[in-house]
Parts: sequence; structure tokens; C-alpha cells
Amino acid sequence: MKKIVIKYSLAILAVMSLSNCTDDFQDINTDPNGITEESLTQMNNNVGNEFQPMFLNVFNATPAWNYQLQQGLIGDVYSGYMTPPTPFAGNVNNMTYSLVDGWNGFPWADAYQNVMPQALNIKNAVALSGDDNAIKFVHLANIIKVTAMHRVSDIYGPIRYTKFDDFATTGEYDAQDVAYQAFFDDLGAAIDGLEAFTADVQFVPFDKSTLAGDISKWRQFANSIRLRLAIRISKINPTLAKTQGELALASNAGLLETEDMVVNTGFPHPITVISGSWGDIRMGAEMESILTGYNDGRIEKYFNPSVDESLAGDYKGIRMGIDIESKAQYLDHASIGSVINGETITWMTAAEVHFLKAEAALRGWAGAGTAQANYEAGVTASFTQHGVSGISDYLADNTSTPNDFVDALFPVNDIAYGSDVKIAYNAGGTNEEQLEQIITQKWIAMFPDGQEAWSEFRRTGYPRIYPVVVNNSGGTIDTNIQIRRINFVENERNTNSANVEVAVGLLGGPDNGGTRLWWDTGGPNF
Repeated sequence: MKKIVIKYSLAILAVMSLSNCTDDFQDINTDPNGITEESLTQMNNNVGNEFQPMFLNVFNATPAWNYQLQQGLIGDVYSGYMTPPTPFAGNVNNMTYSLVDGWNGFPWADAYQNVMPQALNIKNAVALSGDDNAIKFVHLANIIKVTAMHRVSDIYGPIRYTKFDDFATTGEYDAQDVAYQAFFDDLGAAIDGLEAFTADVQFVPFDKSTLAGDISKWRQFANSIRLRLAIRISKINPTLAKTQGELALASNAGLLETEDMVVNTGFPHPITVISGSWGDIRMGAEMESILTGYNDGRIEKYFNPSVDESLAGDYKGIRMGIDIESKAQYLDHASIGSVINGETITWMTAAEVHFLKAEAALRGWAGAGTAQANYEAGVTASFTQHGVSGISDYLADNTSTPNDFVDALFPVNDIAYGSDVKIAYNAGGTNEEQLEQIITQKWIAMFPDGQEAWSEFRRTGYPRIYPVVVNNSGGTIDTNIQIRRINFVENERNTNSANVEVAVGLLGGPDNGGTRLWWDTGGPNF
């Protein structure tokens, strides 16, 4: 592992080397009238090249420390999936709610340097080409853009999105509800606009995903993201959520119900470095409680047994936000398993789609089917994805419940799990009881995408994430309510301060980790 001081210095240099949020406005938004005739003849290749950084930065693929700061020390830890054994910065860090500005700017920088400008470049090149058929590239870029930017919005809240393409307004923020409406608009246009191109193969050379340039499958993926976002806003705007959800369920595009959306990055999964080479991440306490309590076979894919001899090969996790004096204390707990082997990163699973449909059914949306059938299909899809057997017995288990967490070293960190949620679907339970089952299994199935899991925890309260023991937020983040967002990044404050102040006003609360996002109502789920 590189020392945190070295990684932090590299991170600062990386941010400084990027064109900052205002310095690049002119380059990003200049009218590209200077494109030569020769480059126009190579439009497909020029456009295709713009997709490469987009594919590699929805989840940053390399270097590993960038992924660690984009995802690993935010969503992955706040979701309950993973916890570092490393007491970064003397244990005064994101895990103990002392939010580190030098770390937390990376989700923003990755998106605004490697996704948004590229989508704009594609839009401009297509506009200049005069080729009506090239609009398909704009639609495909917008699908990736929405996939990336809803994640950014779900970290910070207001973002720069609808006004980004115009130099005069590119620094202005949208409130989160405005951004979400734009997401739906872009996805709807892509789903409809790509229908005429289902036999087209021009995207094949540029597609780094397992969808392999198949436009029909890209329509399915876009439609699945539409369903994800509809469910995300189901509490704050149930009317819009139902409208968009039912559009997704009724669309002739279909949904990704039989295959996962996986991107071939060409680089080892960053977690293999973070967990293996550096030893900077280990199993989260919640993962231990739920997977061991359920005797869930996926644990063998998700994690490696602890190598600490005193743990006798158990899958042992670490509770986030505890007092850690040295890395050696918890280093030999369960590391991340074969789920991250290879050179791919999963953007969405078929299992998630089934769980989205299960909740849609619970909420009474037309075309969703039944909650139980979708729930069981989701669990089955996850078992199939990871090559785990025993699905019939698992789904019939109506006795197993999550275990309480017992710290291997210090009893002060022990904590009881907050419910006795079971595996076998209880169709006779209350909506709340059924939702807890759906989200708990969805949470298991989405591993290791902690960002999406954290968003679902904030929206629903499920699964039961343990509160921190050490809270260094100075009172800005309530220990029991837990962290709700990341504050606006330092680089934006330094270069786009007036617009950031407007964005803070759109939050409805102070710019800190205790302020809820627009869709995070804090109210009942039904």
C-alpha cells in the first residue's frame, strides 16, 4: 500500500492537473467550427474515441487510488459493504465523519473531466456532420451520461447538468429535482430515438461493455436506468415516479432481466489493488451480520476468509467509524473475494432490475407483476450471476435472520442487528416488512457497488446500517441519522463560488454531510 500522505499528494496533483471547473469552460463550450473536412470523414472514429473515457469513469477504472477516492471511501463504506482497517489521517477521516475535501472531490472531477465534456463533444460533432443517422451516438452518450451523473447528484445533490452545454451558463447548477427530470427526458429520448437503429452496428467498435454494440440491449439498459431512477424518487414525487416507472415497465425496449451490464475496462478491478496489494479495505460489519446470519453462499464469492489464525477462517468484518489505532489490528480480517477478479466493472445487474420490479409491484405500478415473483427472480438471478447453488433451500428459509455483530477485538464495538428480517418472502407482511426484505436482498445482490447501495439505504433505511462509534463531524452529522451526502467540493468553491452559493440555497440545508438530498425525505416509505 502507498502511504496515505503519498496518495493524498498524488490526488492533489491530479486535481491540479485537470482543467478546473471554470478554466475549461471555454474549451468545452467553444463552437467547434474549426473541424476539418478530413476529420468529418472520420466522424465515427472521432466520436467513438470520446466514448473511451466515459466508459472508464462512470466507475473510475484506473488508477486504483482514484477509484478509492471516487467510490471506495464514500459509497462503499457508507453502504456497510466494506470498511478500511487503515486509520487514515490518524483516524480522522470519512469513516469517522471528518469529511476530507481532498478525497471527496473525485466523483465530481471524474464526471466533469471525463463524462460531461465528452458527451458535449459527441453532440457537437454529430451536429456538424450533417448525418442524420449519427444521432444514435448522441443518444448512446446520453445514456452513459445519465448513468454517471445521477450517481454524482446522489452524492452531492444539485449538479451542473441542463445548462452545461452553453458557455454562458455552464457553471450554473440545477436543483436535484430539475436534474432528475432532465435524466428522464434524456433517457426517454434515447429509448425512443434508438428504436430506428436496432440493426445498426456502427457502435460495435466503440462499445466497451458486454452489450457489444447491440442497440436493442442499450435500449434495455436505458430503460432499466429509467426504472431505477423512478424508484429513487418514489417517496418525494410519487406521481412522477409512477409515470416514469410505468413507462419503463410498458416500453417495447424491455429491461435487462436476463443479463448484466458489465464494462470491460482492460484494467484489473481497482478493488483488487485496494484490498489485495494495499490491504486498505475489508468486509463491512453489516455484510458479516447478514451473510453469515443467512448462511448465504454468496459470501464465498464476495469475500475471502480471515487469515488471522485466531478467527479460524471465519468471515469477519469491521464496523465503520470505530477507534482504530493501527492497520495491523484488523488487517487480517476478510478481504474482498473473487467477485472483483478480472478486468470488468459491473454497472447494473439483472438481479437489481427484478428487485426494482418487486418494489414497483409493492407500490401498485401497472405492469410490474407480483412483488414475490420479482423478489424470488432477483435472488435467483444473483445466485446465478455468481455461480452459487442452493437457491431453492435459500428462498424457503423462513427462520434465518441477520446475526448481531461481535467485534473480534473490542466489545465496545459490538452491536445488535436492528431487525429479524428473514429470507422466505412474506407476502402477508405489511408493505414496510416486504420492502425491508426486497431492499435487503437487493443490497446483497448489488455488491460491490456501494454507491448505489448507500443511496438505497438513505432512501429506505434498509438494510440496517450500524451507526459509527466515533463521530468527528463536530455535530454536523447526527450519529443515528448517519451521513446523508458529501459537501460541495473545494475546487468548485474556489473557481465557481457564486454558483456554488446558489446551489447551497437549493439544498434546503447547510452544505455538510448531515443535510438530506431532495429524494431522501426521512419520512415513511409508504
